[in-house]
Amino acid sequence: MKKVAVLQSNYIPWKGYFDIIHDVDLFIFHDDLQYTKGDWRNRNKIISSNGLMWLTIPVGTSEKRLIDEVLIQDGKWQKKHWSNITAYYSRAPYFKMYKEFFEYVYLEKKWDYLHEVNRFMIIEISRNFLGTKTQFADSREFHSVGVKHEKLLSLVKATGAGVYLSGPAAKDYIVAEDYEEAGIELVWKNYSGYPEYKQLHGEVFEHGVSIVDLLFNTGSDAPYYIWGWRADLLKEENILFDKGRGL
Repeated sequence: MKKVAVLQSNYIPWKGYFDIIHDVDLFIFHDDLQYTKGDWRNRNKIISSNGLMWLTIPVGTSEKRLIDEVLIQDGKWQKKHWSNITAYYSRAPYFKMYKEFFEYVYLEKKWDYLHEVNRFMIIEISRNFLGTKTQFADSREFHSVGVKHEKLLSLVKATGAGVYLSGPAAKDYIVAEDYEEAGIELVWKNYSGYPEYKQLHGEVFEHGVSIVDLLFNTGSDAPYYIWGWRADLLKEENILFDKGRGL
């Protein structure tokens, strides 16, 4: 069955976002929704020597616009973000592996719209650094009607999905029975169990930071810390099960 996920585009999102992408056949950017300030659309966290630090793209505070209508107001943010990333990750073991890509994003390319930089980084990181084969699409490519839950369900139906994977935050508005009635299996993403890795700063491990932290610290092993560990866990469980049966 075709597995689908639908999310708004976020700025250099955390590993859980990419975990969802990996789990589905089709990932849809749903940016024709109202922009919400103080959210993950235009900001994320990295780990500095003084603790967590926000990297925020300046887009103003107006909520009278859709996400894909949000213009970036000041181009100075690019050099500032790259300066902060360099300051706190240049000594990371795999910083040089990704340096060229991020220099292109922050120093060479000019971004006018928020969703453009978000989508570009998400797709490139997914395909080129994490090796996912997931297809990407825009919600406007499919016919949908209604608002909130109805609009989302309409969109998922239009994709021909047999399984819809959702983040747990959507439990506040999704009506599970409607998916069952539509013949679509609704699966809630579980973010628990991610293994820790060596971070450069801080004594307490931070899971909820941007994907850049994982990339710079683990390199090509990054997929293991997002989804690969589950395969190892499953093998261990199967071994224990077989031993319990005396096989």
